[in-house]
Amino acid sequence: QVQLVESGGGLVQAGGSLRLSCAASGRTFSRSTMGWFRQAPGKVREIVARISWSGGTYYADSVKGRFTISRDNAKNTVYLQMNSLKPEDAAVYYCAGEIVGSSADYWGQGTQVTVSS
Repeated sequence: QVQLVESGGGLVQAGGSLRLSCAASGRTFSRSTMGWFRQAPGKVREIVARISWSGGTYYADSVKGRFTISRDNAKNTVYLQMNSLKPEDAAVYYCAGEIVGSSADYWGQGTQVTVSS
């Protein structure tokens, strides 16, 4: 059974930082694109960042320069370092594996990120 388990969400003040982690089990994702999506209340789920098996990255314009995605294939884990957080970054963040375009074959359960102004 494939599982993606996120951790690291929480409450932070605007301007602060959080680091999300996503540990995968049940299969290796070392040759797959992994990443993070987010969904705020009343909004459509959007991709935040993704990283290919070779390390190539993509970021949504809204997070460029503030967020950094990375992965540790030996640990089957992907990370999202979020700096200079803004209230508009508040959402449930989902880890995803085998990303193709704006969808994915595997999803985590989500972790809440709340940013107070």
